[in-house]
Amino acid sequence: MKQQTGSEAEFVEINGVQQYLLHTKSNVAQAPVLLFLHGGPGMSEAAFAYAFQPGWQPLYTVVHWDQPGAGKTLTKNKNTYPDMQELLGHLHGVVQYLKQKYSTEKIVLLGHSFGSVLGSLYALRHPQDVLYYIGAGQVVSLLENERAGYQKLKEQIVSAGNQRDLQKLEKTGAYPQPSYDKAMMKKMQSIRMLQGKYKIGMEFGPILKTLLKSPVFQLSDLGSLVKGLSNNKALVDFLFSHSLANESLDYQVPVYYLLGERDFQAPYPIAQAYFETIRAPHKKLWMVENAGHFMMLDQPGAVSALLAEIKAAGGNR
Repeated sequence: MKQQTGSEAEFVEINGVQQYLLHTKSNVAQAPVLLFLHGGPGMSEAAFAYAFQPGWQPLYTVVHWDQPGAGKTLTKNKNTYPDMQELLGHLHGVVQYLKQKYSTEKIVLLGHSFGSVLGSLYALRHPQDVLYYIGAGQVVSLLENERAGYQKLKEQIVSAGNQRDLQKLEKTGAYPQPSYDKAMMKKMQSIRMLQGKYKIGMEFGPILKTLLKSPVFQLSDLGSLVKGLSNNKALVDFLFSHSLANESLDYQVPVYYLLGERDFQAPYPIAQAYFETIRAPHKKLWMVENAGHFMMLDQPGAVSALLAEIKAAGGNR
């Protein structure tokens, strides 16, 4: 298996499932351990780390985890797709493993996109394990996101005067549907492509190029990406019926948000509004200028600088 320079890849059995972890150790002694929770559901981001993570090495020992139903963990465990409670159980096992491996009492969680829902729920339920929580492209309610993202996309298309794209948008019909099925999956895929085109989501062309150049990329990863994004129905069903606003608003750990200034895949105004309602020992929100949903790839230097600021703030609390 190919590896990034200075990184260590391994499979660890957690809850009976062989799970892929990619470790990049900090070049600073006693740096906190940061566990990166990827999005999707089903979209591993470990292969992208080489493109955005070099500036993190003085700050953290970073661990990427391919969740069951995603990436190399899915390749190793075919047709294994968890529900949310099972995934939270797997996350708990990974956290306990990392605490033991690195002889630390707590770790930092960074959740991106779908991973921000997973990370928020874990921080609420297991604050004793979490040094602080970072939400990047924070998701609060998928249905609210889809409504707001659709309206913003329509505004952008109308403003651009692109009748062909307007027709594509109108062909999706009523959006979003209140539940997830194959028709809704196709509609979401169409919306995502248009959001990327108008730079208010994730631009899939540059993302694919970055993936193919990755030192840990394997051809099987493409298959896992397609399967992971298509088959994690239990997790998507959960997202369609869930809102963080209905969970406890009392976080017992510091909470920090990084939101893309042009992110309307997970529309930043929704995350901002939710952030104002939560209570935490310390909290702060930053907007990342000229960044969409995958802000780490859009603005790697800016995100690294903000993580340094977060570490300075979180490390003193």
